[in-house]
Amino acid sequence: FGELLLPQAGCRSVHRGLWTSSQCLANAGDSQLLPLPSQARVVICGGGIVGTSVAYHLAKLGWTEIVLLEQGRLGAGTTRLCAGIISVAKPISIECRMADYSNSLYQRLEEETGVKTGYVKTGSLCLAQNQDRFLSLKRLASRLKVIGINCNIIKPKEVAKLHPLVNIHDLVGALHLPGDAVVSPPDVNHALAVAAAGQGVQILERTGVQQVVVEKGHVTAVETERGSIECEYFVNCAGQWAYELGQASEVKVSVPLHGCEHFYLLTKPLQELLPPNIPVVMDMDGRIYVRPWQGGLLSGGFEKNPKPIFTEGRNQLEIQNMQEDWDHFEPMLSGLLRRMPGLESAEIHQLVNCPESFTPDMRCLMGETPGVTGYYVLAGMNSSGLAFAGGAGKYLAEWMTYGYPTANVWPLDIKRFGNLQSSRTFLRHRVMEVMPLLYELKVPRWDFQTGRQLRTSPLYDRLDTQGARWMEKHGFERPKYFVPAGKDLLSLDQSKTFYKPDWFDIVGAEVKCCKEAVCVIDMSSFTKFELSSSGDQALELLQHLCANDLDVPVGHIVHTGMLNERGGYENDCSVVRLSRNSFFIISPTDQQVHCWSWIKKHMPSDPQLHLEDVSWKYTALNLIGPRAMDVLAELSYVSMTPDHFPSMFCKEMSVGYANGIRVMSMTHTGEPGFMLYIPIEYALHVYNEVMSVGQKYGIRNAGYYALRSLRIEKFFAFWGQDLDAFTTPLECGREFRVKFDKNTDFLGREALMQQRQVGASRRFVMLVLEDHDTELDLWPWWGEPIYRNDHLAGTTTSSAYSYTLERHVCLGFVSPPPGPEGLPTPITPDFINRGDYEVDIAGQRFPAKAKLYPFSSLFTQQKRRKDDLELSNLQGK
Repeated sequence: FGELLLPQAGCRSVHRGLWTSSQCLANAGDSQLLPLPSQARVVICGGGIVGTSVAYHLAKLGWTEIVLLEQGRLGAGTTRLCAGIISVAKPISIECRMADYSNSLYQRLEEETGVKTGYVKTGSLCLAQNQDRFLSLKRLASRLKVIGINCNIIKPKEVAKLHPLVNIHDLVGALHLPGDAVVSPPDVNHALAVAAAGQGVQILERTGVQQVVVEKGHVTAVETERGSIECEYFVNCAGQWAYELGQASEVKVSVPLHGCEHFYLLTKPLQELLPPNIPVVMDMDGRIYVRPWQGGLLSGGFEKNPKPIFTEGRNQLEIQNMQEDWDHFEPMLSGLLRRMPGLESAEIHQLVNCPESFTPDMRCLMGETPGVTGYYVLAGMNSSGLAFAGGAGKYLAEWMTYGYPTANVWPLDIKRFGNLQSSRTFLRHRVMEVMPLLYELKVPRWDFQTGRQLRTSPLYDRLDTQGARWMEKHGFERPKYFVPAGKDLLSLDQSKTFYKPDWFDIVGAEVKCCKEAVCVIDMSSFTKFELSSSGDQALELLQHLCANDLDVPVGHIVHTGMLNERGGYENDCSVVRLSRNSFFIISPTDQQVHCWSWIKKHMPSDPQLHLEDVSWKYTALNLIGPRAMDVLAELSYVSMTPDHFPSMFCKEMSVGYANGIRVMSMTHTGEPGFMLYIPIEYALHVYNEVMSVGQKYGIRNAGYYALRSLRIEKFFAFWGQDLDAFTTPLECGREFRVKFDKNTDFLGREALMQQRQVGASRRFVMLVLEDHDTELDLWPWWGEPIYRNDHLAGTTTSSAYSYTLERHVCLGFVSPPPGPEGLPTPITPDFINRGDYEVDIAGQRFPAKAKLYPFSSLFTQQKRRKDDLELSNLQGK
């Protein structure tokens, strides 16, 4: 088997261990390894397809002095054994784009290098055994069409025509992706190495990395088994060993991934040889994939009970010694024979056990690590290493060259994780859930079940006993909603649907209470920093980092973006001026690592300037609703009316017996109310007092689903969902939060000035669905295509049912068609207001009204008039 998938042509020079350009290729001899270079600009660790792709793309971007180190033979790890399927059927758009680029790259590599890669455009079939799976494929097809990928929803009969071996009796339909392909992964790896070497990359085999040397937070050298190489950049593409390599460095780098065994079967050539271009089959309900292989088939899958490996470290078990396990593979073999009964008589060639590394959220790890400048990671491919390697290598090379990639890669950014996800026990347990999930049907708002209750508020047990149902964000437990006493808990926990969910009425009651009385939401998961200095250093730093003006009176709260040089949001936060030289910064939960590293990156090394992460010090309670001021007034003996406590203001107060509570007049939803930041030792006392006093005002607990509905109907954009590093304030209606005239030249100012002059080419809009039946129609969730006058205009970024408007509201971006020569066209309010809009939900289009401001007040007035009319009619009768 190894010989069948190993490179078809030798590519090493007479010096064992050094790869050179194709002109210098000769048979490998037994002479000594070439000496190690003493210095390089970048050292890449890992000679699999990911490492060679990074080297190839860096060289293409003009980098020199690139050294690629491989501890064994090039491509001898997972790359040698992987199944060789390139499919764009991926869960999120950035992954679809990476796979699409990889496909086109591998297709042209043979022409570029002269190395045969085994590339065959087979197409693929994603099968659906039930309606929910079929809906998920239709939603995927809608997303793929947005990024220009050809795909078709087809009937079972058409599946049989494309692949005669497939049993179609239990299928309801399929997604056909004609552009998908298969390759020989070691040969692609070989071709990338030849191309990289031709551009001057030095590739050294049998050279293991021991550690990365870090001085003053910067990479300075790499220590190998054969000596040291001075360098400015290091890229960890070590695959299975990326976690351990991160831990081995002087400054530990967290690379949260864990290995699992992955099995697939090879058959001997079938009696009727299969054509090499017969489609790949992905039967996710049957947990298997099948591809053509040398006249026979290769079939593997993602079982429900995976086998984690290498938990104790690399020396416990080597890849070469991994054993076949027929008992373990039996369910997948049964699934294969159910789908292709004609294989009963096929002869088995081999059962292959291939190690694959998986991450805590099924997405790869990419980017610069938060603690060490110049230390980059690209690893954790979740069994899609071949499909992602080309695109991911391209994005990482752009990131290293320009300081950012050409697409929004936040869903893959390693800074979405912190040290809290680096426990080996956590990773072992989580990947046992992740691997089967790759082929599970994932409905909107599903949650991981493993690795839970890692970070909790002091109120967790108290809220849990009151019916809280939990979701997890950055390891933190957050309440989704509260199940009232007497409700059927089991049916709610198992509510999985693309349609109206079982929690609909529960969340509706919480929203109603927020609008009419008062609700409490535990929002302790928010990221909280304190920045202080002896002089004006803290203010000067924030004025440079923030687009809004932070030179405000003490006690004032400022909503602001922290922008990059392109004017895009690196962070969206609320900043409180606690004193002349002290500021409290509140950011989204998943910004904890990213925001910290962004501020640290721009902080001068001044001992008088201090940044502290105080997320764990404060419990945050959000009191939402018109009676919130009554509850707080009664607990503090202080008037909380707007006259005494203006909007966007912060006071340190006593609440009940507890002192030093930071009370802020904001709610993150647009509704009236207050945020309470409570030192954790007082959290339970304050919560109990609030709930006790609030009884007479109709208080109840609420969760994040209610918060989401409220903020979306008020047209509030959230970072990570609606805003990202490519979104500017001018594109999302937040120009009023940009102070162009403040004295400091803030980051992104120049880019925004230029955009203001030429005009933004896209705009954040609010779409209210019309002619959409909440009870019977599919719900929008996020990522749905938006059509204007029957032309694709953008996609939704978040959506929710508005209980006030009694309709679905989607938020998203729309753009006019490009102008001459493909240049962006400035967007105008007229373009938005005059169009006929539709939102595509799984292939079905629903008409929508687009607006640049919230509908709430307009609809509330109309509803009130309607209610008054109905009342007068009743009285008339």
